[in-house]
Amino acid sequence: MTLRTGYVKWFDKDHGFGLISPLDGTSDVYVDRNAIATSTKQLIEGQHVEFSTQRSSRGPSALDVIAF
Repeated sequence: MTLRTGYVKWFDKDHGFGLISPLDGTSDVYVDRNAIATSTKQLIEGQHVEFSTQRSSRGPSALDVIAF
């Protein structure tokens, strides 16, 4: 899997999902709290992240998200 970088476009902490905008200019990537590799399982808008992707019913979805 290729690691990608991007920024959190938005994240709804109550529902546990959001979108990541990849730095390579490709389409936004769906992110679920279960894909976040930290114990807090939350992201903050504008936060820099590293992630892998997989295909899902929602389109590209993030895996193994690491926030900086």
